[in-house]
Amino acid sequence: MELLLFYTTCLILAVSSVYLLGQLANKRRNLPPGPRPLPLIGNLLSLGKLPHRSLARLANRHGHDLMTIRLGTVTTIVASSADAARDVLHRHDAAFSGRFLFDGTHVFAHYTHSVVWLPATSPRWRALRKVCSGELFAPHRLDVNGSLRGDKVEELVSHVARLASEGKHVRVGRLAFVTALNLLSSTIFSTDLVSLDDRLGLGREFKDVLAELNYTVGLPNLSDFYSELARLDPQGIRRRIEGLFRRLHAMINDQIEKRLRERAVTGESSTQKNFLDVLLDYRNADDGRGFERQTILSLLSDFFSAGTDTSSATVEWVMAELLLNPSCMARARKELDQVVGSKQVIEESDIGQLKYLQAIVKETFRLHPPAPLLLPHLAGTATQVRGYTVPKGARLLVNVWAIGHDARVWPEPEKFMPERFLEKEVDFKGRDFELIPFGSGRRMCPGSPLAMRMVHLMLASLLHRFHWSLPTDVEKNGVLNMDERLGLNLAMATPLQAIATPV
Repeated sequence: MELLLFYTTCLILAVSSVYLLGQLANKRRNLPPGPRPLPLIGNLLSLGKLPHRSLARLANRHGHDLMTIRLGTVTTIVASSADAARDVLHRHDAAFSGRFLFDGTHVFAHYTHSVVWLPATSPRWRALRKVCSGELFAPHRLDVNGSLRGDKVEELVSHVARLASEGKHVRVGRLAFVTALNLLSSTIFSTDLVSLDDRLGLGREFKDVLAELNYTVGLPNLSDFYSELARLDPQGIRRRIEGLFRRLHAMINDQIEKRLRERAVTGESSTQKNFLDVLLDYRNADDGRGFERQTILSLLSDFFSAGTDTSSATVEWVMAELLLNPSCMARARKELDQVVGSKQVIEESDIGQLKYLQAIVKETFRLHPPAPLLLPHLAGTATQVRGYTVPKGARLLVNVWAIGHDARVWPEPEKFMPERFLEKEVDFKGRDFELIPFGSGRRMCPGSPLAMRMVHLMLASLLHRFHWSLPTDVEKNGVLNMDERLGLNLAMATPLQAIATPV
């Protein structure tokens, strides 16, 4: 008994000593202020289920611009103001352009092939970024594919009209997800992968795998806070991600093999090229080598997982806010009547004149950013920021949710007021740090131009062609559940269902 007490006392003294030494070391390192970490676990217990909200509350108490927290063994610096975000993403872009690698990115060595996780100094990253920017997201390429986006949105409208005629509720997020997925698959593979009717088959499996992957990747993982545990994978998250990637890669690989067989018959010089052809034809100017198969699989996996969730979550949040704010919906419909008139099909050229609709999307991004903490950056060198030292190897988070709810910048930040963007020139292209839902700098999301064209076209078409209302039971209770669920993106915890009535 005495021996057990002795060893217990020694352990407590050792842990306390390490803790106190760590606190003294933090002061000497001139880190930004932050909450006092507990021994071993640091500030992990403070995160909760919605860390963007928890970190915003902590920042208000400890460091509104920059704050230090300890997540397990990982020193993390959180930027929670527009000025601090400008420092991290613009002024010190080169020093902080690295990525903090989650344990799940090691599955199939994904981080060595992915444009999301590769170092910005990597030749492969530059090649992938160049081919995506030039061949998929460049304005002239987007213009060429405008009719394809129009076709997908018309399919969405026709499906909603059928649901309305049958008296069925519209699951807004799911239909937006399928529409975005089919747009991507048509652009990349020249084929739809999923049916809006939700029939069983390969398409349904593809959609379900993507949805589960986006949820699983967002789960808190002990391996990301204690690198010593990563090999054990104590929660089994890496194994789950590996299984999902295996299924997703198999389905993408089937499309690649199908295209290779078609090219063997028609020849590679076919004029009907899609983005997969561009990837297959790519040759590096220095050595003439193309992309490895695993690189193509990783790139397309990134496109499908990020491109579908972001667009569908945004459309769902917009529709929910408009249903809660009928005066805003009425004003949006009035603008559509004035700009589009009796024309049934909305064209992308109309969107530029829909200033209030654009303001609605910006206000939704402010309140419900798709990635409220963006993806974590990594400090490549020790850097002085706002009088503090960000140490080499620290993880950096930019809390765009906190920036969007900063009362110093946004009067009545909790209130949905699109009008604020009619009075204030702010865009979301990475130049105005008060609103950066897609990040900024060299790590800014390259797919945002495509996502924004699709989101605006979907919303304009749905609002122009239908009157929208809440189901009777929700209307009767007077409460629409606006709770959040954080996975890869910020989504509604309870999927939105609405009633559409053709105009």
